[in-house]
Amino acid sequence: MVITARALNRTTLHRQLLLEREPVGVAEAVRRVVGLQAQHPGSPYVALWNRVAGFDPGDLDEALSGFELVRSTLMRLTLHLVHAGDYRAFREAMEPTLRGSRLHDPRFTKAGFTAADADALLPGLLAYAETARTGAELREHLVEGRGGPVEAVVWRMVRQYAPLWHAPTGPPWSFGTAQSFVTAAERPVLRDPEASAAGLAVLLRRYLEGFGPASVADMAQFTTAPRGLVRAAVKTLEGELERLEGPDGAMLYDVAGALRADEGLAAPPRLLAMWDSVLLAYADRSRVLPPEYRRHVIRVNGDTLPALLVDGYVAGVWRPVGGGIEVSAFRPLTAADWAAVGAEAASLGRLLADRDPHVYRRYDHWWVKGVPTAESRVLPS
Repeated sequence: MVITARALNRTTLHRQLLLEREPVGVAEAVRRVVGLQAQHPGSPYVALWNRVAGFDPGDLDEALSGFELVRSTLMRLTLHLVHAGDYRAFREAMEPTLRGSRLHDPRFTKAGFTAADADALLPGLLAYAETARTGAELREHLVEGRGGPVEAVVWRMVRQYAPLWHAPTGPPWSFGTAQSFVTAAERPVLRDPEASAAGLAVLLRRYLEGFGPASVADMAQFTTAPRGLVRAAVKTLEGELERLEGPDGAMLYDVAGALRADEGLAAPPRLLAMWDSVLLAYADRSRVLPPEYRRHVIRVNGDTLPALLVDGYVAGVWRPVGGGIEVSAFRPLTAADWAAVGAEAASLGRLLADRDPHVYRRYDHWWVKGVPTAESRVLPS
């Protein structure tokens, strides 16, 4: 079976709750989209506003404070918000990548630490963090266990490797600049290849549910797991998957019997959060992000600007400014497009007003450096 580029686009948007806002709770929404990239604390709020009908940010506050949804270093070695019930399998899936990248990083070893040193300190650290602790307290605990200084880079690598959840520290977006951590309620099994392989199979099946159909290269991009491990995990899932041919002839996998959206479905405009996963979850990002716009949205240091979707594809970027939402379109938009985007901007402005009207202010330097646009408008919020 061949799937067209447009059908692939519409299926992705449907599974990511971007074709129509769904009347679901925030925890169920995060479970359905697999996870939300969350290195900026405000981005999960904007991401769920795009996806959940009648989204109330207080519902996300509550889910985070009760650890129904948890924030931790996972896929692509970045902070993600995932359902607590998914965390253990996802963390076990990421074990080889996290261990290799964090505990064997040259900066870690140059500071005089080895993976064995981290393994020796980890049980005490996790026991200490069963009650939420500040980052300063946990680093001091490492100093005491080590019997000597612990450089900042060592603490950073250890906290990213350890199965720790970020504990909420307050408004406006639940997580502020002061960091606090707590040990995962259900600890994953570390340094166990069988547990990691089983976890990766779970993660990849969930990935296909939320982002499929997708290739092995896409799955490797989403997880940062080596392609050999991805292929092995896909092989264990063969009885649950079916194969399709992508628009470029690539082999794609999908969950057997999964619903795929019709290419004729309308796709309303969306003002995506920074680092929205729909832009980053594929090796071939052209299903949503036209190649000619990629460098304008995904910058050289990895910053992924808040993007505008029109007819299902990235058509520009946006940022909050005084008086509204500035939308910079990469191509000419119709009057009807601008009217629909204006309605989205007004709704987004109401969300931001109660929290932080200039949520992404620190990234304004990308606009100062230049964003190529066909037209830019400040839409009232």
